[in-house]
Amino acid sequence: MATGPEHYRNAEQLLAQTESPSWHAEDSPATLAEAQVHATLALAAATGLNDYDGGMSVTTYRAWRAVAGEPDST
Repeated sequence: MATGPEHYRNAEQLLAQTESPSWHAEDSPATLAEAQVHATLALAAATGLNDYDGGMSVTTYRAWRAVAGEPDST
């Protein structure tokens, strides 16, 4: 399971591949879709882990940490 930051790095790496001189244009749709999935998962993790002080219950916060692959710090 990847963490939010790992998903973000994966998205960046996939996008960087598309800028390579050896890149094949026919691979673009699948790679861009995969990058989008990683970016979305990174955003979901960041959003879910960012609301603890905004009223999120400890149980929900811990659930977000678990699903985002982050160790429990509470």
